[in-house]
Amino acid sequence: MSATVPVLRISDDDLEALRAWLRATRWAEPWPVAGWEAGTDAAELRRLVTYWASDYDWRAHEASVNALPSHFADLDGTPVHYLRYDGEHPDALPIVLTHGWPSTVLELTALAERLAAPSRHGGDAQDAFTVIVPSLPGFAFSPQRPALTGTEQTHDLWHRLMHDHLGFRHYAAHGGDLGAGITSRLAEAHPGSVVGIHLLAAAAPADHDPASLTPEEQRHLTSTAAWQAEEGGYLHQQSTRPLTLAPALNDSPAGLLSWLLEKYRAWSDCGGDLSTRFSDDFLLTQVSLYWFTGTISTSFRPYYEYAHHLTRRVRRVDVPTALALFPADLSQPPRSWAERTHHLTRYTHMPRGGHFAAHEEPALLADDITAFFRALRPA
Repeated sequence: MSATVPVLRISDDDLEALRAWLRATRWAEPWPVAGWEAGTDAAELRRLVTYWASDYDWRAHEASVNALPSHFADLDGTPVHYLRYDGEHPDALPIVLTHGWPSTVLELTALAERLAAPSRHGGDAQDAFTVIVPSLPGFAFSPQRPALTGTEQTHDLWHRLMHDHLGFRHYAAHGGDLGAGITSRLAEAHPGSVVGIHLLAAAAPADHDPASLTPEEQRHLTSTAAWQAEEGGYLHQQSTRPLTLAPALNDSPAGLLSWLLEKYRAWSDCGGDLSTRFSDDFLLTQVSLYWFTGTISTSFRPYYEYAHHLTRRVRRVDVPTALALFPADLSQPPRSWAERTHHLTRYTHMPRGGHFAAHEEPALLADDITAFFRALRPA
């Protein structure tokens, strides 16, 4: 294992260019609508742009990012960035945590720390995990995969990272959003190594007989369709014409912030008030990582690849699976729906939290992961 390495060195010129860009924002003509009714609230966006351009201390957050336990693996020419938190117990179970969109590994650090050192948070050291948190290809610190076809998919890269590069014969896995699909495919492809998976979302069956749907499953599909109609514009755009959108977001920091800010508000358990779940600095650091690394475009690739059948569909996951549903997350599939694709042995409705559960409710999530894997640790 190599020593921790810094991952960011933003020049003074690039930092000042961002601030000048923000100060020169060409604001859109306002509409006669209130608040967030038709998209990102203009007043909130202006407030954050002003703070980003003036008092937000990027250097402090850059130092914090560089202090994280970062490493790089070269998987036969494919670089993968990851964080490693060694468990406090010698028999710590390795676990790979996979983030989603519009996230980075920063969202998972509080969770990783709790899993690696449970005794520091009121838990038992014997429940410790050695936690690996890779950056998805094309997200901030890991370069995108070199081609749309003919290269290893992310779940296979994760197995090579965990099994071949790090030498873990058996390991656990957790993921939400895009990470839930990657985690499911990882377990499906490598059941001999993956002892179990913990998910925040469950893949829909690749196919199903409509006549077989239960009333609860039918209500779930109706609810999902309604959500798609009201909230799914980003998904359609990123799945169909991502390269039309990408230049605008890559060229306008205010536009990039607007695109991501609305998701943090709509998908979290914030009750409409972002400050109840996210500090201004956390939000701006996440957006700054996309900005300085120029990766908003490549972060769209998983959507396009899935929509164009370049990503393998989950058929059947036979390793033990836990599904934890946070009430403000995008979807609340019934247990029977998840059981169509997974060997579900734990199904939990969490009391609070949303799409960004690892940041919103790290203690709740860590407790659920710990409880699930307690019986699955290899002797």
